[in-house]
Amino acid sequence: MAMDTRIRHLETVEAVEKAIASNERILISAGRWGPMCIPVYKAMEELEGQDKYKDIVFRVIEFDVPAAKPIKEAKECRGFMGLPFTVYYRNGAVVHATSSIQTKQELEDNIQQYLQ
Repeated sequence: MAMDTRIRHLETVEAVEKAIASNERILISAGRWGPMCIPVYKAMEELEGQDKYKDIVFRVIEFDVPAAKPIKEAKECRGFMGLPFTVYYRNGAVVHATSSIQTKQELEDNIQQYLQ
């Protein structure tokens, strides 16, 4: 099933790499349209619309496509079992990564700690 979210999707490895390289602060979540991922996408939609996060880029990518390779193979994601993999990048480098369901507050706490 396609991911039905307003967050912009990344669809190629090149798009993922370009997004990471060209945005100072970016959060990418790789998952599926399922019960562990949907709450994360919905929270991302809410946070993306807030003025205080206007300088942070939010993106999603389907987990089961070749384009997710940079996320799935990130050393910070080794050992992750639950989806989605949510990776926080600052200046092209991973500064934090989480897996599984997260609340809006948990995402916000991570953004404040790692991206601001």
